[in-house]
Amino acid sequence: MDGARVASDENSVEDVDEPRLTVSGAARRLGIAPATLRTWDRRYGIGPSGHARGHHRRYSPSDMARLELMQHALVQGASPAEAARYARAAVPPGGNANHPDPAPLAPARPDIGPVAAEATDDDPTSAPSTATERPVRTGGGTLRLPGAGPRARGLGRAALSMDPGAVRRMLNDSIDEVGLITTWDDVARPVLTAVGQRWAATGLGVEVEHLLSECLIAVFGGRAITDDEHRVRPVLLAGMPSEMHVVPLAVLAAVLAERGISSRSLGPALPASALAAAVRRIAPAVVVLWSQLPPTADADVVASLPTTRPRFRTFVAGPGWAKVALPPGVVLLPSLAHAEDQIGTLLR
Repeated sequence: MDGARVASDENSVEDVDEPRLTVSGAARRLGIAPATLRTWDRRYGIGPSGHARGHHRRYSPSDMARLELMQHALVQGASPAEAARYARAAVPPGGNANHPDPAPLAPARPDIGPVAAEATDDDPTSAPSTATERPVRTGGGTLRLPGAGPRARGLGRAALSMDPGAVRRMLNDSIDEVGLITTWDDVARPVLTAVGQRWAATGLGVEVEHLLSECLIAVFGGRAITDDEHRVRPVLLAGMPSEMHVVPLAVLAAVLAERGISSRSLGPALPASALAAAVRRIAPAVVVLWSQLPPTADADVVASLPTTRPRFRTFVAGPGWAKVALPPGVVLLPSLAHAEDQIGTLLR
């Protein structure tokens, strides 16, 4: 028997110096389902280069390199067909896995990490995209992102794969390229909403929502101004008592920072007594109170805010306030852009 080659139990031939993985072994290494690998092979030609009919599939190091590149491209928002073209061009069958030749498609970052299952047997993404997309299936679950762009799809994949580094990088890249408000409205909010809908429908994915929320607060909150560089009274941002969802306040703080306005964010579920104490201590120019859900939108809490000298303006924001009769002088901020305009004009 040739010492350089051995026969496998399935009568296939392998290189001793180049071990090959079964479908299940390759799937475990990548963190995806075996069915996904079979779909990638059948639909996009990303499969074992030495596969012979009647023999079990075995993936070589160069095959694995192509699969990893495809994963990274998917996380960046490429469609499966685009990701497959990139991976095949970067590492052709039998090519050098250590020094791939990048394809014209913008290369995905190599440190993003594995993504959960992107395609299944009923994955529709091999067809041309339409204005309303079918569900993107990832990690055995479904995120419905109708009409979402590539940034939102990539963010959804990164969130479902529980990869905070990828989530933060995508958010920062999007903010740098298209701005804070567009990133929130067109990229982050659709994914956060889809994750919440998935949890409401299936009871699954609350851990994804928590991870995504923490990343959003870290990225947007990190761009806020929390000191009073311009000696302007700050904006106080707080969630209503019992309100736990305050990610949009971190986004608002970042948007205000672009206009040179500092803020103090007091986070979720602030008791009414603590809110009143903070107003007295900080003496803000503006108070913004967030309510995501109607049960937390308490107009009595707003009306009970202390009077200060100089006075402050009170705004409320969030869908929880939609049907609440507000105290005199309190203004509802219906959108992030509206909040930027109202508060920015007031403090200019």
